[in-house]
Amino acid sequence: MSITAASNDKLEIHAANLLKSEFQHYLKLHPASYELGKKAGQHFLYGVPMHWMNDWGTPAPLFVQRAQGAHFTCADGIDYVDFCLGDTGAMFGHSPEPVAQALEKQARRGYTTMLPDMIAPEVGAALSEQFGLLCWQLTTTATDANRFVLRWARAVTGRKKLLVFDGCYHGTVDDTMVDVDAGKTISRASLLGQTTDLGLHTVAVDFNDLVSVERELASGEFACLLSEPALTNCGMVPAQPGFISGLRELTKRHGTLLILDETHTISSARGGWAHNAGIEPDFIVIGKPIAGGLPAAAYGFNEAMATRMTLAKDTAPSGHSGIGTTLSGNMMTLAAIHATLTEVATPAAYAHMLGLAEFLEKQLVALLQSHALPWCIIRIGARLELQFCASAPTNAKQARAAQHEVLEHAIHLFLLNRGVLLTPFHNMMLVCPATSEADIDQLLQVLEECLTTLIE
Repeated sequence: MSITAASNDKLEIHAANLLKSEFQHYLKLHPASYELGKKAGQHFLYGVPMHWMNDWGTPAPLFVQRAQGAHFTCADGIDYVDFCLGDTGAMFGHSPEPVAQALEKQARRGYTTMLPDMIAPEVGAALSEQFGLLCWQLTTTATDANRFVLRWARAVTGRKKLLVFDGCYHGTVDDTMVDVDAGKTISRASLLGQTTDLGLHTVAVDFNDLVSVERELASGEFACLLSEPALTNCGMVPAQPGFISGLRELTKRHGTLLILDETHTISSARGGWAHNAGIEPDFIVIGKPIAGGLPAAAYGFNEAMATRMTLAKDTAPSGHSGIGTTLSGNMMTLAAIHATLTEVATPAAYAHMLGLAEFLEKQLVALLQSHALPWCIIRIGARLELQFCASAPTNAKQARAAQHEVLEHAIHLFLLNRGVLLTPFHNMMLVCPATSEADIDQLLQVLEECLTTLIE
């Protein structure tokens, strides 16, 4: 933790005490959620449909009654301004009207047939227009998209190994769930039921370290390098100038495919980070928000790669390719993606999001300075994060060193109890098209109260 030594002990005590009091405050505020959690616990593990929903640092899950725009209402009737937005899943706001209308219309025409809907050509054109790559395939989740792209990469290159970065996050793809221990790539200790040594075919190196990337790729063994344009799950770690373009150059030189996972960095600009930086990877993965919050994702590639993929598929033995699922590209998903890309994720929407996020960044920095806190705000487009270090980390090790679990949870729960929701980890914030200046003011006011309480 990068807090000055003089204030560290005092802040530690205040954060722990604040967390205890906010636990009790939460229980008083949310009796309906508490009771729903007990009832759901009779059938659902941890009382929730998916166990991640329990990872909020609250004494009981927060049940939602309704979500619309940049707000939602919980089971106890409390209104929240939502800066978490489903951790990017609802990055364009909850239940955007064009998506709601498209789904209502499609619901009368069919849900899924495992056949292409008539709108498919228009969806492909919308993906190409926004993200800059000609060819696409749809999946149900970004995890699936990453998993399938890894299969394609190995199929077209004839190579097995994968290069990733320490601290990476690409969903629940086994190949990427690795850590670095004493310079060796090993399976992540938190993985449940893992039997295969993931270090056999995956190597992890430090982000922003082109020297290490070149050393590994020089072996000629790597099918692909999979990376986000910025690490976003170990604490946000932005790429240093020239790093991603350096990856593009090195992968081309060594015959390794470059895959950029833009599931989170779609927040950076319309079309994602790579498209706006003028960098064309071999594959791009996008997910979460492209269907307005419904389960959907996609991976894109150029025409030359499509030719290589077609050859690999057509010359393989008949049978299941291990790529695709029955519900991928279903009729409802196509309708939602088309409405999202053409009517919601518009240039005007991004202009609003990015402008308001830039304003929020400046106000947050000023707030930290006014309290003489040696912390920083990192922003990637409409995505911001509060980190307990004086400047942005350059790799996962530095990001982890800056983390402080008790302080992070205390801030998160204090804000939640006052109607402001951030992500349950790293206190990430997203600005959506429906976010207003009043929402920003509420966040700043409550955070000011929280910091004052912590420092007194």
